Amino acid sequence: MVGTLLWLGSGFYIVPEGNQSAVMRFGEFKQLVDRAGFTWRMPYPIESHELVNAQQLRQVEVGYRNTVRNKTLRESLMLTTDQSIVDLQFALQYRIGDAKNYLFNNNFGPVPEETVRQVAETAMREVVGRRSIDQVLYEEKEQVAKDARALAQSILDRYRSGITLVDITIQQAQPPDQVQDAFEDANKAAQDRERLINEGQAYANDVIPKARGAAARLLEEAEGYRQRVIATAQGDASRFRQVLTEYSKAPQVTRDRMYLETMQQIFANTSKVYIDTKAGSNLLSLPLDRLMQSGSSEAGARAIGAMQSAQPDAAAPASPAPPAVNRQDGIRGRDRDTR
Repeated sequence: MVGTLLWLGSGFYIVPEGNQSAVMRFGEFKQLVDRAGFTWRMPYPIESHELVNAQQLRQVEVGYRNTVRNKTLRESLMLTTDQSIVDLQFALQYRIGDAKNYLFNNNFGPVPEETVRQVAETAMREVVGRRSIDQVLYEEKEQVAKDARALAQSILDRYRSGITLVDITIQQAQPPDQVQDAFEDANKAAQDRERLINEGQAYANDVIPKARGAAARLLEEAEGYRQRVIATAQGDASRFRQVLTEYSKAPQVTRDRMYLETMQQIFANTSKVYIDTKAGSNLLSLPLDRLMQSGSSEAGARAIGAMQSAQPDAAAPASPAPPAVNRQDGIRGRDRDTR
């Protein structure tokens, strides 16, 4: 009796927090206990159980061990789509999502790290092989890790492994040490090329709008000049037709008016006018600039009076010329006085 009680009591066990218990009857999976605490099953050998920690975050290192300096070149060297070799080390974190699949649908055993490492390496090689080295190293480094995690998870789900990948973190991505110097030179050349392209684009963005603005301004000026010339020609033609109409009515009056208007336009741009008088050969100077600048009519009258006083009277008789003096007589007279 006591032995029976002890045998039945051996079926009690404790499920720790964060663990799952897979109960097996005669080696066949019976149920999964996912609640923590004190529980019971049929004693051995009828039933047995196996605890699986479903909350533990496990990590697998690919391309290195413990530190990135301790490289594993067989895992880290990968080929890109542009036939370049990249040295890539990354870490993978995972949990056990389904204890039943984890225990019965694979041959991982108690330590599945090696298989998970191979799956992650396969996925990473495929993702890297679809991209260029610049994308892997600089442009799409985070996206490479996301795509590799999604691809590795799909492979594990296809195997029904019961493993859930949490994250893939790229620890280091660089060219191999043997070609590091050459790659840096090529990278600097590519950066110089991009810099020159950007400078040229900036110069083009500065010059092209200015040239377009200058061209638009010239077009506007030309259009304005065209409109002005057309309007002037049309005005001149209209004025000529009007003058022609008036001329046909009174030719002599029209000629006189045109003559006066023309003289007015000419004298308006002249500061001084010289008039040839009919009485003599003297020229009469009209300082129009001074007359126009004078502020009062008196000043203008004084200027005109001074001009008239300066003009010689053409009607007055010419004064008789002084008698000519013989030079020799003058010299003889001076000699005679000296004596």
